[in-house]
Amino acid sequence: MPERCAWAQNHPLLQSYHDEEWGVVTRDRGRLYEFLVLEGAQAGLSWLTVLKRRDAYRDALAGFDPDIVSRWDEGEVERLLGFPGLIHNRAKIASHLRNARHFLAVEDEFGGFDQYLYQWTEQQVIVHRYESERQVPATDALAQAMSRDLVKRGFGFVGPTICYSYLQAIGLVMDHVTGCFRFHELTSPI
Repeated sequence: MPERCAWAQNHPLLQSYHDEEWGVVTRDRGRLYEFLVLEGAQAGLSWLTVLKRRDAYRDALAGFDPDIVSRWDEGEVERLLGFPGLIHNRAKIASHLRNARHFLAVEDEFGGFDQYLYQWTEQQVIVHRYESERQVPATDALAQAMSRDLVKRGFGFVGPTICYSYLQAIGLVMDHVTGCFRFHELTSPI
């Protein structure tokens, strides 16, 4: 069995997510919106809780298509509150719709949501070399600044901890510990 980050060792969904997705650089707009939704849905909950509901979110939110979701109104919030498998929190669900609209506005302004994100790091992936998960912060100055900016733009459920988790998920911040097999796979030159 490969050595992986400790948080991903106790459940097959966490292992699969860790081994195949977490920390993998993506600029795909659908994936960027998907992780924005999922990280916001996680607020106050475990990541496993969200992963177990991921397919329901995909079905409910038109395959995580921000173009479609951005056109939905309060009536859709009511529908989604009854959608099986979602986390039935009105504020979170309303934020998914509102965030889709702001996601599109950021794309228009920056030429893509990925361009907005990468401007925070001067187009570079930040690679940390933590030896233990105890060293990995819950947030940092970058996530705090990004959170303030997203809130100013009208986004919801984008606090500093959520932003840091988001940056980790999309691979802009590499926080696999150095002993993890994915650290070596994702940081080795091709």
